[in-house]
Amino acid sequence: MDDAIAREVVNRCRHLATCSDEPGYTTRTFLSDSMHAVHAGLSRWMADAGMSVTVDAAGNIRGVHPGSSSAARRLYIGSHLDTVPHAGAFDGVLGVVMGVALVESLRGRRLPFSIEIVGFSEEEGVRFGIPFIGSRAVVGEVDATLLAATDASGTSVAQAIGHFGLDASRMADARAASNALGYLEFHIEQGPVLEHLRQPVAVVDRIVGRTYADVTFVGRAGHAGTTPMEARQDALAGAAEWIGCVETQARRMKDLVATTGRIDAAPGAANVIAGKCRVTLDVRHADDAARTITVGRLQSAAEDIAARRGLTVEWSPRFDHQAVAMHPALVSMLSRAVERAGAAPHVMPSGAGHDAMILAPHMPAAMLFIRTPGGLSHHPDETVMDGDVAVALAAGANFLEELAGSVDD
Repeated sequence: MDDAIAREVVNRCRHLATCSDEPGYTTRTFLSDSMHAVHAGLSRWMADAGMSVTVDAAGNIRGVHPGSSSAARRLYIGSHLDTVPHAGAFDGVLGVVMGVALVESLRGRRLPFSIEIVGFSEEEGVRFGIPFIGSRAVVGEVDATLLAATDASGTSVAQAIGHFGLDASRMADARAASNALGYLEFHIEQGPVLEHLRQPVAVVDRIVGRTYADVTFVGRAGHAGTTPMEARQDALAGAAEWIGCVETQARRMKDLVATTGRIDAAPGAANVIAGKCRVTLDVRHADDAARTITVGRLQSAAEDIAARRGLTVEWSPRFDHQAVAMHPALVSMLSRAVERAGAAPHVMPSGAGHDAMILAPHMPAAMLFIRTPGGLSHHPDETVMDGDVAVALAAGANFLEELAGSVDD
């Protein structure tokens, strides 16, 4: 693929970044009004490439390029269209736009498998606190409990689907074909590894496991001026001690990362001792056993700190995802495709969650990272380089050709 095609992909992503819930920024949550504009742009490009276009009950936009026979198996290529608040132009969206560009490069030629490009409606979990709604629908994992979940305004997932003009009762229609050939996802790295290695792309061999929990310390509120230090049951001070313990434990376990990204203290006044403090915990590691051991140690530490300070602690798991391996044969195939595109076939894990981890237990999956300059992501200045996108597109085209040669017509 030449740089002109890559520039067009980048320009399309920047255009879609203007479809936002918030003027001056790129903020796009699950089935918000701005998603209609994103669908309009993608639908036009998909149709111009000869694809039939639909939107399923979860709000995923899907473009199908038929195979050489009606019984052809299906390769899915996709990523997500939602964003975090004040996002960049490429996280998620780049993978969808690149998929469309690969179909365009076929110029109507049919392969021995069909190709379905999927723009997942939700991956980030911003609006409802539940990630991967779009890809969960494709693998049949959207249930009544998920549909009943509500956002900050009290709107349920099912109601949001209805407001977007879709019918949640048809969710079963969103499931992937039973004869799925596999799934391929292109995504920015969102980190500094490729820049450090001076490599444009990398093949992902696994997505690390993740534990996410709310940890709430409960003490007793009191006057900041009249309560002696020895008489205090300060929930925020207990949480602060535990946060230091989180960092210490994380540094002791190789390749593990742990984050306490949010603190909510109540009642939240400068002259009142905090009676309650909630802290979020995010722990990730490629080895599930190492992650589980560390989480257990952190839970014990929270209990010890609370007992010593006269507090109680509530441990509320939000979700626990095991590490997910990409399909070895597709990892090898994608590595060869990268090498034929003129780049080193570097293989690495993903420290972030992606739609590929939801689909991988249901079909063979592969994933390709594209270098993120400065390692900057989830930020308005997030960017990619045209040359890197060109290498990724060439690798994608090589992957399609080798896959075509291995599939019976």
